[in-house]
Amino acid sequence: MSQSQQRRIFICVTGMPGAGKTAIARSIAEQLEVKLYTMGNAVRNAAKRAGISLDAKSMMEFAKDLRRKYGKAIVARLILDELHDSTDKIHVIDGIRSIDEIKEFKKCGSVIIVAVHASPRERFNRLKSRGRPDDPDSWDEFIERDMKELELGIGNVIALADVMIVNERTPLNIISQEALRKVREVLAGIVHGES
Repeated sequence: MSQSQQRRIFICVTGMPGAGKTAIARSIAEQLEVKLYTMGNAVRNAAKRAGISLDAKSMMEFAKDLRRKYGKAIVARLILDELHDSTDKIHVIDGIRSIDEIKEFKKCGSVIIVAVHASPRERFNRLKSRGRPDDPDSWDEFIERDMKELELGIGNVIALADVMIVNERTPLNIISQEALRKVREVLAGIVHGES
């Protein structure tokens, strides 16, 4: 491992679907002026290349199949391949789902886990308004999806987060004032840690 890889910082953002993790991750990346890498996009791109439908059931099965074939940290490895030539010291990663992915990033630098939380009803309403092909149409589908996400290990990552941000009572892709305050705290901690 090169010295530059050892000095890397990975800000790994996690949370249940619809919690607002992408909005939080985007805000962090914009404020740090670095690229945002999205785990879900890495899986969707791999699914497109494989000719897999992007509906919720197909995507969940494809993600599980990827992990069965290539190991539980495969999506983290796809992201690491994507940022391999980056000269940025800090990388913001959106959509961490397992401790295995965290361990993979720790091989290449230090990791800060940021968990984003919103209530189930809030998340369901956001997902219904988002309109992506893999979003649930009913409450039962939403609960089923949550259970599948928990099977992947996302709850363990959330439980071990360095920072918890509550992003409640806001529309899709909008960050609450309290969440923005926490984002500023996270960034201040990183800047302070750098000096």
